[in-house]
Amino acid sequence: MKRVSQIQLLGDSILKGIQVEPATGRYVTRNEIGIPGLERDFGLTVKNGSHFGATVVKGERLLERLLERETPCDAVVMDFGGNDCDFRWDQVAADPEGDHRPNVPLEEFLQRYREMIAQLRLHGITPVLTTLPPLEPERFFHWWCGKLDQAAVRRWLGSLTNIYAHQENYSRAVEQLARQTETPLVDIRGAFLAHGHLGQLLCEDGTHPNSAGQALIGDAFRDFAREHLEPVRQTA
Repeated sequence: MKRVSQIQLLGDSILKGIQVEPATGRYVTRNEIGIPGLERDFGLTVKNGSHFGATVVKGERLLERLLERETPCDAVVMDFGGNDCDFRWDQVAADPEGDHRPNVPLEEFLQRYREMIAQLRLHGITPVLTTLPPLEPERFFHWWCGKLDQAAVRRWLGSLTNIYAHQENYSRAVEQLARQTETPLVDIRGAFLAHGHLGQLLCEDGTHPNSAGQALIGDAFRDFAREHLEPVRQTA
């Protein structure tokens, strides 16, 4: 990677730092990824343009506005896929025999993501992708389908493990896209899987990292920065 100092984050609630507040069961912004430390140690300025619920469709609009600015940044870190791969579970419950498609089908997801990468490079900006942190299917199902006809949703799914497999498919597609386009990749998913205790890293909804999970995301970014960036020289 070329030398970078100005970094823009574009993505969904993972990089936004959304967590479930245990006491209330509500979503709150509590970003403990450790971005200030990365800024300090690697001489960076990081602006977080991530949004709760964002897909690559919203990401394209955000990127378009970003590129309208004059020399907006050196690199853009993009984290999409978690909302793209999700389904309208209320519609699934209402019609378990129907043909339901993800919010952004995989083919469209990859096409839009590929175009975003190309647009950044046309503007001399380095794109960086991230893999998706894994979800915990039991928690996910009971959080998102708890008030729905769970038997109908299970009939459509076949198995709760298919929730995990479907989301994993999007993450693997991001890895493949990074290889095909020679785009730097931060392997967040790998860090979670290497930890080995997924339940300790996710909130009650089974998808948003808790404080420990966010710290692990920070570790993945720090490992990436050590590989690709020069640390700030510390003076005595």
